[in-house]
Amino acid sequence: MIIFAGLGNPGSKYARNRHNIGFMAVDEIARRHGFSPWRKRFRGEVAEGRLGSEKVLLLKPQTFMNESGRSVGEAAKFFKIEPEDVYVFHDELDLAAGKLRCKLGGGVAGHNGLRSIAAQMGKDYQRVRMGIGHPGNKAKVLSHVLKDFAKDDQDWLDAMLEGVGEHAPLLAEGNASSFQNKVHLAVNPEPQEKPAKTKAKPKQAPAAKPETTTKVETQTAPKSEEKAGPMASALRKIFGN
Repeated sequence: MIIFAGLGNPGSKYARNRHNIGFMAVDEIARRHGFSPWRKRFRGEVAEGRLGSEKVLLLKPQTFMNESGRSVGEAAKFFKIEPEDVYVFHDELDLAAGKLRCKLGGGVAGHNGLRSIAAQMGKDYQRVRMGIGHPGNKAKVLSHVLKDFAKDDQDWLDAMLEGVGEHAPLLAEGNASSFQNKVHLAVNPEPQEKPAKTKAKPKQAPAAKPETTTKVETQTAPKSEEKAGPMASALRKIFGN
């Protein structure tokens, strides 16, 4: 078994916050792949199912972001799951909006949810970093992550979540690189080449109908008359041939 843990804050107040993109990701995986209904367990909500050949526990900690490790650590300990088999989906300020990167281990980059998980089980767990962009000013970070996604974000957000849901089996089977590439293509589809236009053949003028000639029958004088002339003809009529 492996764990896919999505990070966020519980309650409808936070449901569409940028900080809750991890919850959104595992919700989409559950919906697309027919996981069991969500139920309360491990200080969170869990759903069970399969992705490819792997049995997967989806987890949404309900401890609020800063205490996410209590929920994730408890579930991992119960099932005796090693950190490298725990995948944490979370918002990432240091990635542009719509970008997704997977990595094993590393620092927490000021993310309190990751810090809490590292305190419970060490840093060598899998991270699925989902870019939400940086507001450009450190003082605005808190308000940025705790605000709902803007209308302008909806297209890339929907595409990313759909890509994550569709291609989650790749990640479950350990193919993080292919998973990452598939999600990238979902957000940034390659333009389709338009078929080359073929030049239309010039229309040929209809073939001219052969000219028809009408034969006009003419009476011709005997050859002898033609040679002798009119006077000789008159004399023959009087005196005979």
